[in-house]
Amino acid sequence: MLVTIINIIAPVFIVIGAGYLAVKGKLMSHGMVDGLNRFVVLFAIPCLLFNATSRLDLGAAYNWRVLISFYTGATLNFVIVTTLAMKLFHRPPREAVAIGFGALFSNLLLLGLSISERAYGVESLDPAYAIISLHAPFCYLLGITVMEFMGARDPAVLGTARKVVNAMFRNSLMIGLGLGFAVNLSGLALPDVAQSAVDMISRAALPAALFGLGGVLTRYVVSDTIYEAGMVSGLSLILHPTIAYGLCVLLEVPDATTRSVVLLAAMAPGVNAYLFAAMYNKALNTAASAVILGTSFSVITISIWLWVLG
Repeated sequence: MLVTIINIIAPVFIVIGAGYLAVKGKLMSHGMVDGLNRFVVLFAIPCLLFNATSRLDLGAAYNWRVLISFYTGATLNFVIVTTLAMKLFHRPPREAVAIGFGALFSNLLLLGLSISERAYGVESLDPAYAIISLHAPFCYLLGITVMEFMGARDPAVLGTARKVVNAMFRNSLMIGLGLGFAVNLSGLALPDVAQSAVDMISRAALPAALFGLGGVLTRYVVSDTIYEAGMVSGLSLILHPTIAYGLCVLLEVPDATTRSVVLLAAMAPGVNAYLFAAMYNKALNTAASAVILGTSFSVITISIWLWVLG
């Protein structure tokens, strides 16, 4: 079992580490990493999402039990971390929300898809794509709503929030998802030549994204907010998947689907946690530290969850 788990997760984190070392060793500049990540975000992952959603069995994938199990855990995580940031660490409300967002937004696209596919095969990814298609809209709308409720009344911030919400539905990932759903629902298909080109680009998505993630992590440092970042990381890696697992069992989700849902819930905070904090200019150090700590410790916690799940 241990060898199997190592074979599943080690290649993923080796690719992340290679990207990190490439930048640290000055084999690649930050500009090169930015270029790679632009290719990933603008082309490769949208093609991957297009392929997935165009072939998805929508009735089976969008199971309300699956969505409730995952997003209830994510929401409770957000509420608990936000509350602890205010009560335990005495953070102002808006800073607490920015910290809590790190426990809400997991790294599903890069880590989640890569590890799920290696652990349980391509056939396990249908519920993952259903969850991912709702992830950014759900998390950003919840985060922005709570931030505004907590008293963010600055017009400039409100304007920025509106721009983010609008951009969220116009960005390349959402376009890839939307086009995939359009093809799926219409019953149409791309010409073979075009589909082959999309397939080629989509195969580059996950390895390039993981390498780019490693390069991006060189920009952040674990700051003096390590205890708060540790709280965010710990609850993201342990509490969220525990809640998801309990709800899957309670709602009688099939075992194979439960494994996929819980493994996704066990992912580390995503880089979007830092982007959300930067949008409001609140708790940036904590958000960046949570991304680094969560990604580092997820090597251990994901291994444990794979052992628990089988």
